[in-house]
Amino acid sequence: MKKRMMKLAAISMSVLMAAALGACGSNGGDSSSGTEEGKKEDSATSSDSKDGDKEIIMWANGTEDPDKSIWNYAIDKYNDGKGKETGYQVTYVPTQNDTYKEKLVVAVSSGECPDIYQTWSGGPMIEYVEAGFGQPLDEYIEKYGLKDVLMDAALEQGTYNGKVYGLPVLNVAISGIYYNKDMFEQYNLEVPTTISELEKVCNTLVENGITPFALANASKWTGSMYFMNLATRYGGLEPFQKAVSGEGTFEDESFVYAGEKIQEWVEKGYFPEGVNSLSEDDGQGKQLLYQDKAAMTCIGSWYTGTIKQDSEEFYNKLGWFPFPAVDDSSADASIIIGTIGDGFLTFNCTGEKLDAAFEMASYYFDNEELDFMVENGKIPPVKKAKDMITDPVSQQILEAATNASSVQLWYDQYLPPVVSEAHKDTCQELFGLTMTPEEANKELQKAMDEYNSSHGEE
Repeated sequence: MKKRMMKLAAISMSVLMAAALGACGSNGGDSSSGTEEGKKEDSATSSDSKDGDKEIIMWANGTEDPDKSIWNYAIDKYNDGKGKETGYQVTYVPTQNDTYKEKLVVAVSSGECPDIYQTWSGGPMIEYVEAGFGQPLDEYIEKYGLKDVLMDAALEQGTYNGKVYGLPVLNVAISGIYYNKDMFEQYNLEVPTTISELEKVCNTLVENGITPFALANASKWTGSMYFMNLATRYGGLEPFQKAVSGEGTFEDESFVYAGEKIQEWVEKGYFPEGVNSLSEDDGQGKQLLYQDKAAMTCIGSWYTGTIKQDSEEFYNKLGWFPFPAVDDSSADASIIIGTIGDGFLTFNCTGEKLDAAFEMASYYFDNEELDFMVENGKIPPVKKAKDMITDPVSQQILEAATNASSVQLWYDQYLPPVVSEAHKDTCQELFGLTMTPEEANKELQKAMDEYNSSHGEE
């Protein structure tokens, strides 16, 4: 699977530019992979210290705590300490999630990529590195002893062509369902383990005037959470792998099932009115939970820190469970959707500037920083995380990640940008009931075929 992804994501600069032009109102492009080190040293797009520039620019999407404070910890420590000796200073430029993705694509397409930037493994990392905007980090990982610190799976997800290009920092982030324990108790609801049990829970909630799922789908990737989980629970990893490799298609019955379930749930009132107009970045999904208008949400496990930061009192009302199994399906229900190390850092600089930039980044693995992450609901991608986690929700999430037979990277991160956008667009159409599952899957397959045709199937 990994090899397929890597081949898939080796995209030219022209595609990056096309993605930039079409990025308005979308999550923008993602992906990157490695070129030869010598090529990067000669690249005009790689920033270095030859011109005497001592400012290191870092971009990430942490505009609010805890993420903002997590990113700033290492920066402040370096600037106030070693940075005064070297003369290098790191400037953090935070940008909100969806806007960040668009901004990064435009920057890369114009050759003005920052020195350090947050990306995601798979498509997002690979494409940018392939375009010459990332440096191999193995030498630095060895120098700072991080191979013994970081989870093997996290380092693997940041690896391309045998070299590490993405440093995993923030979080073990997997998809699952957060639920209001008080509300479940009020209506005598049991945590579901199958889709039929989940639907019984949802029906009871609807009967009592409660929206089952707090979904804000203007960003499109939020709705993708449901599609990915339903398809994977129905057919396992194979249908997606085959559709991507060209051995199969997105018209497979697994994807039809996912689309049919989404539309069935929309019609039954499992999602809020106007779901496609609600903004996750503006917190409209969370507010439905906080106001007891919704009982559950299917989202990535970064929500633990987000909600904990907003309200410790409300957080204590929350439980978590993995996405339920599809009844009568033989698919492995231990498979998880997500990433081991959400929030990878890729470095677009060389020489002394890269030395300084990575030394700063090494501070993210200080005990004080790791403790802060854990206190704020994060599961840092380090080997000792299990011994650090005491929060019951985070323990459940870590257990699910540890016991998973496989990790399926988010579709919108795995796929090349143009296909990723088609996936998110068609998902949104499903929630809007403006496309049938067959039409949506045919459109997605068309995007996949066009991509393979223009880049050559291997």
